[in-house]
Amino acid sequence: MKLRKLLLSACFLTAMAQAQTLPVMETGGQVMPDEWIDKDTGHKVMRLTRRDGLNQSFYFHNNPFVGEEMFFCGGDTKFAGNDNLHGSGPKEGLQLYAVNLKTLAIRQLTHERFNVSSEVVCPVTKEVFYQNADTVFALNVKSQNRRIISVMPEELRGRVETVNADGTLLAGKLDDPKEEEILAAHPKKSEFFNLIFQAKLKKTIFTIDTRTGVVDTVYSENAWLNHLQFSPTDPHLLMFCHEGPWHEVDRIWTFDVIKREKPRLIHKRTIYREIAGHEWWGPDGKHIYFDLQKPRGETFFIGKTNVYTGMEEDYELKRDEWSVHFVTSWDQSFMAGDGGAKNSVAHSPNGQWIYRFDFDTNNKLKTQKLVNLKNHDYNLEPNIHFSPDDKWIIFRANFEGYENIYAVEI
Repeated sequence: MKLRKLLLSACFLTAMAQAQTLPVMETGGQVMPDEWIDKDTGHKVMRLTRRDGLNQSFYFHNNPFVGEEMFFCGGDTKFAGNDNLHGSGPKEGLQLYAVNLKTLAIRQLTHERFNVSSEVVCPVTKEVFYQNADTVFALNVKSQNRRIISVMPEELRGRVETVNADGTLLAGKLDDPKEEEILAAHPKKSEFFNLIFQAKLKKTIFTIDTRTGVVDTVYSENAWLNHLQFSPTDPHLLMFCHEGPWHEVDRIWTFDVIKREKPRLIHKRTIYREIAGHEWWGPDGKHIYFDLQKPRGETFFIGKTNVYTGMEEDYELKRDEWSVHFVTSWDQSFMAGDGGAKNSVAHSPNGQWIYRFDFDTNNKLKTQKLVNLKNHDYNLEPNIHFSPDDKWIIFRANFEGYENIYAVEI
């Protein structure tokens, strides 16, 4: 017992000594060192991608990890990022990179002529799938052998968005050309969002067999289909959303791409201006989580629905704790959120934080602030991820003036 206490004491003193060697600073609004202590939370923050240029993390629900590596897109031109302006990103030079989460060593994986896009990772096959113009590739992240999966036919040149649990199927959607016309004429999200929703253009979901390259259309509807996500455990179960003003749509649906039966609604609105969205799978594949507000902008929850039983649980949040996106830890014992600006949906007066949420009694959540993001422009969504060991929360931010990827120690 004495030896154990001595070891714990030594570990604590070592951690304290390491912390004291790092500068205690306000996060952002200045050029940051590679590592520092956030002065408002006491948590260690580090710059994860230490390469010159633009560094973009994957979208919040896309798993970017294989083993000890995280995959991201990098470009040569520094850019602050704006998710609310269509076509505002870099026009060329965007390639795939990997960063080792232990050594922070970075390696470039692709050297394509055009921007890499539609990047998704399958940890089972250890492949990253991506598009370059009309061609879909698979790249083995260990051997770096690249193979062509499919050259998309002219009539089916859509965008891949997700890979299934065993790496045998990709899924994406085919947009009506009129949608691109709307986006070109109205690039601001505040303008095109309602216009595309009201247009009721035909959307088609397709799959690509990664073994044969066969492209197959599996579902079509005159509605704005978006946010495609395969289940992390069931290789045939796909989640998608009906995009549009959230208070006007029953948004979250699942669909079996093999059986092709009628899509199943996950959450139905029950009161005026109720909204549910920014849905994501729990790692066990049994639950779908989502941002829930009853009604919009007034009462805030994280919803959780069992996809097999339909049972729903709602966890209440305070206004300041609402986040653009939430994620679940890999062991599903806690969650995280990336906060929001004063002009975001919740209009929270002090919500610009990276949060940790622990489950409490009576469907409440205990909250801990990890990083102060007051110097971050939320036109760029932070897109948080838990590291594979659940010890860090990884996020992107522009608080140094351009988009980069950071991590905060939990």
